Amino acid sequence: MSTDYAASRVSYEGAEFRLQRNDDRSQSLVITGAPESLTAAFSGRRDGDAFVAPATGENAAALRSVLPWLKPRRWGLETSAGTGDRLGLATPGHVQAFKDVAGVNPVFAQQSTREMGRTHRTPRAVLDDATWGAFQEGWTAGVGADADHQKTEESLSECAEAGFVFFTVDPGDEMDMSAHDDDEATVRAKAFALDLSSLDTSADDVVARYAGQRIDLESGPLLLDEESVVRAVAKAGPALVRGLELIRHLEGLGIEHELEFAIDETDKPTTLVEHVVVVKELQHNGVDLISFAPRWVGQFEKGVEYIGDRGALAKNFADHAEIARVLGPYKLSLHSGSDKFSIYPSFVEATRGVAHLKTAGTSWIEALRIVAAHDPALLREILALSLASFEENRHSYHLSCDTAKIRTDMPDDRVGELVTAFDSRQVMHVGYGAVLDAFGEQIKGLLIDHEGEYAALMKEHFLAHLTPFASR
Repeated sequence: MSTDYAASRVSYEGAEFRLQRNDDRSQSLVITGAPESLTAAFSGRRDGDAFVAPATGENAAALRSVLPWLKPRRWGLETSAGTGDRLGLATPGHVQAFKDVAGVNPVFAQQSTREMGRTHRTPRAVLDDATWGAFQEGWTAGVGADADHQKTEESLSECAEAGFVFFTVDPGDEMDMSAHDDDEATVRAKAFALDLSSLDTSADDVVARYAGQRIDLESGPLLLDEESVVRAVAKAGPALVRGLELIRHLEGLGIEHELEFAIDETDKPTTLVEHVVVVKELQHNGVDLISFAPRWVGQFEKGVEYIGDRGALAKNFADHAEIARVLGPYKLSLHSGSDKFSIYPSFVEATRGVAHLKTAGTSWIEALRIVAAHDPALLREILALSLASFEENRHSYHLSCDTAKIRTDMPDDRVGELVTAFDSRQVMHVGYGAVLDAFGEQIKGLLIDHEGEYAALMKEHFLAHLTPFASR
């Protein structure tokens, strides 16, 4: 006995396509009215007048080749949002949310190499899961695919081969954070010691190019004084070198793509002068950015609301957005954007919708509400393992949770509170790698058995994210 997903039914060039759920929890693609020249792209079997194909990676690729709206595309300067999915099961709920908003374009396939490593997924698996999820819910308005936080040539090649078209190049590890606060003599020594020959320039040339310049912004002139330019070179110069190496590798692959340059995962905010120097040096080297992800003021921690002065952040948004309009235009990207509901309106206002919202782990942590509702004991085990592996899990994430405040003996009827409470939510948010290694099949089984409930939960959660970005 199988069950059809009604929303998946779609007709294209005389054939009808639909998805069905089988008794063993697997899914199958059913095609009717199609000639053999079309079904030859798929691996499956004839069943009467229908062609039935299992929902495999191979057949996801075939589906993308046949239904053009499922092939990843570039969104350019249009408002967009990425919905990272560590389980490969959240896309149907994401689609339901996007259907209810106007003017926000989806990037359903989005994952960093770091997250792929912890979840043991490949770029192709990420793209294939998003393809099946979008098809299941009948999404025909186009999709993006973001190879997030790319730091190596190898991962860029793997994502390009899989079919990603949006590449977030992240050389943030090379940023010299101490240069943000070093004394002037130290900063000058650092800056002028840098080898920028791969940028076809030198620190002297960069300083001469920008020191004393004035950028006329809507709110008034931004003066690039020499000390600020030198500090920007010392702080961001190494990242520019590494970033351009990654970009040149990507360009050499000869694929359709658009670029985001990300320096957000750092300890210090990106100054306005840094923004100017970084983007203009990339442009000086012929790089055309579609978006830029600075490190904003305040704290953008995983899975929780923004921590900091919202007025100062709104001003920070406005200043960087003015620069992006003058130097570009290009989008500004809000990373670690999950659950920052209080700041979305000011971000949209500042950028005038020339913006990208990037979420990653919120679909994972929200999935644990389904676990809490249907297997409270399993959620307590998930929390225990997340706590036991926390010191390892927390690396590369900004967190301020206090594990001593977490209650580990929550009764069944209150265990769901652990998903909401600040400290336990962050601990489980970053514990996904160890948890999926230990309990992945149990968790996925629960979500499949309660897929309608999970999709409804995702829809509600993402409507809160997307509605402020919707066109009015």
